[in-house]
Amino acid sequence: MAITNVRASLAALLALAAATAAPAVARASPDTDFLAAKAAYERGDRGRLEALAPSLQAHVLEPYLAWWRLKLAIDTTDPAAIRAYAAGHAGSPLADRALAEGLRAAGRRGDWAGFRALYGNGGWDDVEILCYAHQAARSRDGESALAAAKPLWFSGQATPEACEPLFAALVANGSITLDDRWTRYRLALEAGNVRLAQQVAESLPAAERIDPRDFRRVEAKPAAELAQGAFRWKHRDGRELALYALDRAARADATAARVAWLKWRDRCTDAERRWGNGRLAYHASRQLLPWAIDAWREPVPEALSADAHAWRVRAALRAQAWRDVLAAIDAMPATIASESAWRFWRARALVESGRADEGRALLRAIARDPEYHGLLAADRLGLCVDRENAPAVPDPAWQAAFRARPGVARAIKLAELDLRADSQREWLAVVRDLDDAGLLQASMVAAAHSMHDRAINTAIRTREHHDYALRYPMPFRERFAAAAREHAIDEWALFGIARQESRFVPQIVSSAGAMGLMQLMPSTARLVAQQTGRTDYRPSRIADNEINTLFGAYYFKYWLDRLDASLPLALAAYNAGPGRAQSWRPPAPLDAAIWVETIPFNETRDYVKKVLANMVWYARELGDPAATLADRSGVIGPRPATSAATLADRG
Repeated sequence: MAITNVRASLAALLALAAATAAPAVARASPDTDFLAAKAAYERGDRGRLEALAPSLQAHVLEPYLAWWRLKLAIDTTDPAAIRAYAAGHAGSPLADRALAEGLRAAGRRGDWAGFRALYGNGGWDDVEILCYAHQAARSRDGESALAAAKPLWFSGQATPEACEPLFAALVANGSITLDDRWTRYRLALEAGNVRLAQQVAESLPAAERIDPRDFRRVEAKPAAELAQGAFRWKHRDGRELALYALDRAARADATAARVAWLKWRDRCTDAERRWGNGRLAYHASRQLLPWAIDAWREPVPEALSADAHAWRVRAALRAQAWRDVLAAIDAMPATIASESAWRFWRARALVESGRADEGRALLRAIARDPEYHGLLAADRLGLCVDRENAPAVPDPAWQAAFRARPGVARAIKLAELDLRADSQREWLAVVRDLDDAGLLQASMVAAAHSMHDRAINTAIRTREHHDYALRYPMPFRERFAAAAREHAIDEWALFGIARQESRFVPQIVSSAGAMGLMQLMPSTARLVAQQTGRTDYRPSRIADNEINTLFGAYYFKYWLDRLDASLPLALAAYNAGPGRAQSWRPPAPLDAAIWVETIPFNETRDYVKKVLANMVWYARELGDPAATLADRSGVIGPRPATSAATLADRG
C-alpha cells in the first residue's frame, strides 16, 4: 500500500477528531480522564473520546486511547493504517487485537487484498479469521482453494457467518457429503449443541431431512418417545431421530434410557448401534452408575471425543476394573494419554494388574512433577517429593529495568485502575519469553504491586529453577491466621483454598457473583453472618478481607465437620455445593484419589485436585515438611442414611 494512502487514512481520522471535538471540560486527573475515555469508547461516543484525547497524550495508557480511536473507525480505516498501528505496538496485546479486528473488518467488506496484507504468514487460530482467510484464498486461487476449508466443517460448535459461504460451496460441489453432514449432526449432539444439530438436520435434502415437528416432539419428551420407539427405522432420518432421543433421554436418566435402547437398538446399523452404545456409556459414567463399566464393554466407536475417552477410564476406575483402565488409556490418542492424569492412572493400573516394575518406573517419572498427580505418585512410592527449591535473590537493577518496560508499566497501571483482564494480557505478553531467572524476578515485581495472581502465575512458569515461596505466597497472613484460630482450622487449608479461589485478589468477582479472597456468594455470607451472630455484617462488606476470610473459614469448617472430616468432600461442597458433593459419594468406601478423578463436574474436579496440592505445599511451608496428599485425602465413604442439618447451598 502506498505511503500516501496511509497518510490519507490517518488524516481522515484526524479530521474526524477535529469535526467531532467537544468543548473542553474540567478534569480531576489523567487516570480519571482515562476511565472516562474508556466509558466513551464503550458507548461509541467519538466526540467525548476526542475531547479527552489531549489530556492523555503523555499517559502510560495512551496506546489504549489510540486503539479505541482506531477501533471505532475500523470498518473504514485503510488496512495499511492498521498495520502501521500494530507495527508501532509490536509485542503488545493491542497489536494482536488491532490486526484481528482489521482482518474481520476487511473480511466483512470483502477486501481480500487488504485482508491478505494484514494476514501475513498466518498463525491465527480464530475460526472466523480462518474462514475469511479461506475466502481470500478462494478469491485468488479459485474453487480449488475450497478443499482446505473442509476440516472446519467437523465441529460440534456453531461456526461464524464467515464460514457459511465456504460450507455452502463445499456442499454444492459435493465435497461435503451427506455422511459428512450427518457426522456434524452427531458432533453437535455430543457437544450438547441441540440447536446446531437441528439446524444441520433441517438443512439436509428433503428426502433425508428430519421434520422440525418431529424434533420438537422428541425434544419435549425424549424418554417417552424412545420408549415408544415409533421412528422410521427403515430410513436414516428416522434412525438418527431415535439416536437423538437416546442422547437426550440418557442425559437425564441413563438407566431408563438403557431399557428402551436395548429394546430398539437392533433396528440400527452396526455403526449407529456403536454410536448409541457409546453415548449411553458416556452418560452412565457421568451419572456414576455402577453398570457404566458394562456399557463400555459393548461395541463402541473407535473414534471417541476426548471427553468420552476420559469417562471411559473413569467408569473403569470407579469399578476398580484395572485391566479396563489399561485398555481405555491404551485406546486414547497419544496427545490425550500423555496428560499427567492418564499417565498416573496407567501407572497405577499397571501395578494393580501385576506389572509392578513397569508401573513403579512410570510412577517414579511422574513423581518429579510438583503438581497433584506427581504428589499422588510420590505417595504411592512412599516418597516425599523433592521440591528442588531455589529461592530467588532480588535483583534491584533487573527489576528497575523491567518496571521501565512499557508493557510492564501498562500492566501495573491497569491493575491500579482495576482493569484486571487488560492488565493480565499485558503482563502475559511481557513474561512469556523470560527465562527462569527473569520469571522469578518478574514474580517479585508483581507481588510488590499486589498483583498476586500475576505473581503466582509467573512463578509457576519456571521450567527448572523454582521458588516455592513465590509459587505459594502467604499475603494477608494476619487475616488468614486469625480466621484459622477463630474456627479451629489449619492455616494451610485456608491458604490452599484462597490460592485457587481468588489468587489473593480481594476485589475479584466470579461470573457467578462470588466475591473476595475466599469467593463467597452473597447468600452464603448472609447465612454465615446469621449463624455466627455478626450483626455488624452488611452486604457491602462481603469483600472486606477480615469478613471474607472469617466467613470463608466458617463455611468450609462447617462442611468439613459434617462430611466425615474429609478434605476432598468438603472442597467439593465448597465449590459445587454440599448437595452435589453428597450425591457423588460412592455406595461403598472408595479411594479418595479415584473419587476425586470421577467427580462429574470438570470445574470441581480440577478445583479439588489443585486445592489439595496447594494444601500439601502450604503445610510444608508452615512447618510440616513431610505433608502428603494421602494424609489429606484418605477414603470416601458412602452417604449416611440421614443427613445433619445443613447450611444453605453455596450456589
